[in-house]
Amino acid sequence: MENILPNQLQEVVFSSSDPKYSRQISRLEKAGKLKKIAPRVFTPNLTDQPEVIIKRNLFTILGHLYPGAILSHRSALEFQPTPAGYVFLTYSYTRKISLPGITLRIMEGHGPIEGDNILSGELYVSQLERALLENLEVSRKQGPESKAIPLVKVEERLEMVVRVQGEAGLNTLRDKARVIAEKLGLQTEFKKLDKCISAILRTQPSKILTSPLAMARAFGHPYDPARITLFEKLFIALKQQEFRYLPEKNTSAASFRNFAFFEAYFSNYIEGTEFELTDALHIIETGTPMPSRDEDSHDILGTYKIVSKRDEMKQVPSVADQLLDMLLYRHQVLLSARTAKHPGQFKDRNNRAGNTHFVDYTLVRGTLIKGFEYYNALSHPFARAAYIMFLISEVHPFLDGNGRIARIMMNAELVCQGQAKIIIPTVYRDDYLGALRRLSRQEDPAAYIRMLERAHTFSDTLTGDDIGIMQKQLEDANAFEEHGQAILRISGE
Repeated sequence: MENILPNQLQEVVFSSSDPKYSRQISRLEKAGKLKKIAPRVFTPNLTDQPEVIIKRNLFTILGHLYPGAILSHRSALEFQPTPAGYVFLTYSYTRKISLPGITLRIMEGHGPIEGDNILSGELYVSQLERALLENLEVSRKQGPESKAIPLVKVEERLEMVVRVQGEAGLNTLRDKARVIAEKLGLQTEFKKLDKCISAILRTQPSKILTSPLAMARAFGHPYDPARITLFEKLFIALKQQEFRYLPEKNTSAASFRNFAFFEAYFSNYIEGTEFELTDALHIIETGTPMPSRDEDSHDILGTYKIVSKRDEMKQVPSVADQLLDMLLYRHQVLLSARTAKHPGQFKDRNNRAGNTHFVDYTLVRGTLIKGFEYYNALSHPFARAAYIMFLISEVHPFLDGNGRIARIMMNAELVCQGQAKIIIPTVYRDDYLGALRRLSRQEDPAAYIRMLERAHTFSDTLTGDDIGIMQKQLEDANAFEEHGQAILRISGE
C-alpha cells in the first residue's frame, strides 16, 4: 500500500473519500504519527499548536476544503486574517466556520470570473478591481469583524495605483471595474468607486475623500507615504531628546566668513569636488574660477556665496511654500554654472545613490510639503537643523547638489537662532554618510542624531578672525585627513 505519510516539507494531510487512504490515516493517527487539527485536516507536526499550523498552511487548507472558493473582500487585499482572526471567502453557500485560531466567514456569491487568479490548489483570489468593489459593499459588522476595509484604505490603494501606474493605470482599473460590476451586480459599488477615482484624478470635488494620501493627490500634492513614515520616526526621536545650546562664537564678520570658507570647502569635498586648500582659497578670495575646472570652481563659489552671508543664512521657512521657494533659489545660486543639472528646478527624472532610490520626481513637492509638518512642530534649533537636513537629503529633490543644499538648510536653522554652525570635515565623511544610510535604509535615527551631535560639538571649537588659526585648529583635529586614515579629534576628549 502506498504510504501517504508526508515528507518533511508537507505539514498537512487531508482526509479522503477513498477508504484505502481513510484507513491508513486512521492507523497513523492511532500510532501517534498524525494528529487531527481541524475537520478533515491532519498533521505529522506533533510539536506546534494547531492554530500555528493552520495559519502557516491557511491557503493550502482552504484550497483543499473549499474548491472553487474565492478569497474575497478585505482578505483579497490583505492576504491575512484580520486582527480578530477572520478570513472572508465567496463560495456556493453562506456559513461561519471556526478553525483553530481562524474564523471563516463564507458568503454565497458569484464564482470565479476571468481575471480572478488561482492562489493555492483550487482556491481563487479576487482580482484587484473585483476586490475593491467588494470592499465598497455595505457591511453590518465593523472593525476587524467587517468584511470590508475602511474607505480610507480603499482610497489609499487607489492612490498607490496612480502613483505607480499613472493616471492611465487608474483609468484602466476603472474601466475593468465597470465591466465586472455589470457582471456581478455591483453597480452601486461601482458608483462609489467611480467617485473616488474621479476625486483623486481631480475631475470631481475632492471633499468626498477621507484619506490624507488621496486628498493630497487630489489637491495636486501627492507624496511618498513610506518617506513620511520615516520622517515621523526621526521627528519622534528628536522630540524625545534634549539637546544642548551652543551659541555662535564666530560673531565677527571675519570669523563668520572664515568658517563659511571651510564650510563651503568641506561641503563640496564630501561630494567629490576636491581642491587643494590653497586653490580653493584663491577661488574664493578672487571670485575667479580655475580655467581648467570652471564648473567645480563655481560650485565652491556658489556654496560660499550662500553660507557667507549672515542675512541669507538667517532665512528659514515658516510655511511649506517658503521651503520650496528657498530650495529653488539656493539651488539656482549653488549650481548656476551647471545648466545641464537644471539649477533652480526640481528634478524631472528619478535619481539614486547605490541601492538607495530617492523619492520619485512626481512626488517631490508633495513629500516636501507633507514632511514640513513635522519640521514645523520642532522648536530646538539643533532638532530643526537635523530634521530639515535629512528631509532634503532623503527626498533628493534635485538632479545634483542635494547634499550641499541639505547642509545649507541645516546650518540656516542654526544661524537663525544664534547657534554654532556644523561642518562635516573630510575625516568624518564615512561616519556622516553611514549614519544617513542607516536612517534611510534601517529607519534608525539614533546613529544619525549622535553623528550630528558630535559634528556640532566639534564645529563649536572652530573660532578666529584669522583664517590661518582656524586652519590650524582643523589640522590639529585631523579634519583634512582622508576618511579611514584618522579619527576626528575634539578638544577636551
